[in-house]
Amino acid sequence: MKTLPKLLFAFLLCPLISSPAFAQTTFVHLFEWKWNDIASECENFLGPKGYAAVQVSPPQKSVAGSFWWTRYQPVSYAIEGRSGTRAEFASMVARCKAVGVGIYVDAVINHMSAGNRNFPEVPYGVNDFHTCTGPINYTNAWQVQNCDLVGLNDLKTESDYVRGKIAAYMNDLLSMGVAGFRIDAAKHMPSGDIANIVSRLNGSPYIFQEVIGAANEPITPAQYTYISDVTEFNFSSTLGTYFKGRAPLKDLRNIGVWSGWLNSSDAVTFVANHDNQRQNTSNIVTHKDGMNINNIAHVFMLAYPYGYPEVMSSYDWTDHDQGPPTSTPASNCNNGWLCEHRNREIANMVGFRNATKEAFYLSNWWDNGANAIAFGRGSLGFVVVNGESSAINVTLQTGLAAGNYCNVIAGDFVNGTCTGASITVAANGTATFNVAAKSAAAIHVQAKNGSVVGNNCVYSSMKLRGTFNNWASTDMTCAAGTWVGTASFTGNTGRFKFDAYGNWVNNWGNNNSDLIADASGNDILVTTPGTYTITFNDANLQYSITPANNTSSAVASSIAASSSSTPASSSSAASSTGASVSVSFTCQNGTTYSGQSVYVVGNSAALGNWTAASAIKLNPTSYPTWTGTIQIPANTAVEWKCLKREENNAAAGVVWESGSNNTFNTGSASSTLGAF
Repeated sequence: MKTLPKLLFAFLLCPLISSPAFAQTTFVHLFEWKWNDIASECENFLGPKGYAAVQVSPPQKSVAGSFWWTRYQPVSYAIEGRSGTRAEFASMVARCKAVGVGIYVDAVINHMSAGNRNFPEVPYGVNDFHTCTGPINYTNAWQVQNCDLVGLNDLKTESDYVRGKIAAYMNDLLSMGVAGFRIDAAKHMPSGDIANIVSRLNGSPYIFQEVIGAANEPITPAQYTYISDVTEFNFSSTLGTYFKGRAPLKDLRNIGVWSGWLNSSDAVTFVANHDNQRQNTSNIVTHKDGMNINNIAHVFMLAYPYGYPEVMSSYDWTDHDQGPPTSTPASNCNNGWLCEHRNREIANMVGFRNATKEAFYLSNWWDNGANAIAFGRGSLGFVVVNGESSAINVTLQTGLAAGNYCNVIAGDFVNGTCTGASITVAANGTATFNVAAKSAAAIHVQAKNGSVVGNNCVYSSMKLRGTFNNWASTDMTCAAGTWVGTASFTGNTGRFKFDAYGNWVNNWGNNNSDLIADASGNDILVTTPGTYTITFNDANLQYSITPANNTSSAVASSIAASSSSTPASSSSAASSTGASVSVSFTCQNGTTYSGQSVYVVGNSAALGNWTAASAIKLNPTSYPTWTGTIQIPANTAVEWKCLKREENNAAAGVVWESGSNNTFNTGSASSTLGAF
């Protein structure tokens, strides 16, 4: 889950398709956990903390052995192995799904185990495999995709029979409710073979593919993005370089837009995965660097607006091959089981990413020129990461509204109060952060002290989804057992539903005037344009729709809080004279990618009349600060915002400055300042 996962667009046509949890934005790999332990973890921790899904170890029958990699040597497509039985697997999927957590299966479909080319349980015979058994030259694409990988029998995935067997296995898993797949060793299969197999799958599962890019190799991750998301190993290795102290954290400001990287919408990111944390430990951040380093690397990943992040939750090891601990259940989090996903710094940043999903851009960047950095996510959240060896104390512009916020790194936000230290944001948006060495601080709008969420409601979250937000998710707030939210409808055929977790697993619509928990139920209709307060009691399934007292101000507030909408409602600029004056405009924190620039747009013809295509381009005079001088009618009240867009396509790469419109009058001001 990223900014807007590809499958989300299906909702525009059919908003009840089963698919990943879009409101939640992070998944976790519970490496080598048993199915029963995962089910309990979904219910007791992952669901309440807002994780979208769990990647599970390969469930298919594999060779016997205690090493972790034996799971990646399948002998059949039966669901059996050291994580549990088929019945336990099915139970896990159902229990996790019931609390809004999907299951992603690690699908080993490139090969079977080493040995002779005979697998009667499938069945596969010698003619179902390629014949190249020699070492692979990775500069030779044919060898990469047709030779045995480290001696494992390479399946002939161009064969219709083999494709059918693989698809049948994956469809079997989908029939049990699996939400998606990681395709292991995707690089070792031609993309066309994978595309054909995916086309045979039932429904619309979320899929991401393991493709490790390397210099001077002909096979690249970008060759697979037309199918689905792809692992971005550059992200993992780059965080390893910076958080191990080999380069200053300040240089991470533009990570993700560097040459050769996947677009954010195509990338699955991670601090480490089960392979590289064992095979490349010296260059990858793991628990062996010290848990504080591992934690703050995850804080950065979960705060930074790039990709769909995966949290790695593993076990301690002393050698590369070591299998999982057997003396205690993984959910006990001891005797070798690390449970990194439960670390407060990581778990609460999942909530931060969920809370800031509507502001998927960087704002208010700050650094000390070295290893202390900070940045915002519009008006929804702000994070400080201190990679220095000593504490920092700094006052920064957060972009958040005034108030007292829970520092979710230091404490949990429970029933409207923080169990740890809080941070106060002043009326001007600034806050003072005192952050220890190798630590972090983070605040967000859904952890503002005094704001109670989940107060005696049945579900841990509730979303409004409808035509007013293009079937995305708008959070509701629970008070005294009733969820409350607002929505602004502009047409005469507005529709919406209530959705507990933002993934259509538990949702309610209106059918014959009775509210029902039925995915096939009709949408609730709103036939009069305006802004409404909507309530929903998730115990008795009663709801109400009431016109807001002040429709115009409510609409303006909603628009101003959105990171990608048009500006807040404003009047046209009024001038009493035909003369004009020169006004200097400055936009700070205008971080862009190649082909994207910063513009000024506002409420007059000179500023494009709030139209992105007519906005006035600024110059990166002191990047990422952009400036320019524009002629504006004299004695005029002006409202404006900074805007990012692509230079050659005004509809692409659009990012609006968050918050209220910037204002000034040309009768009294000759310069004005805005910031992302």
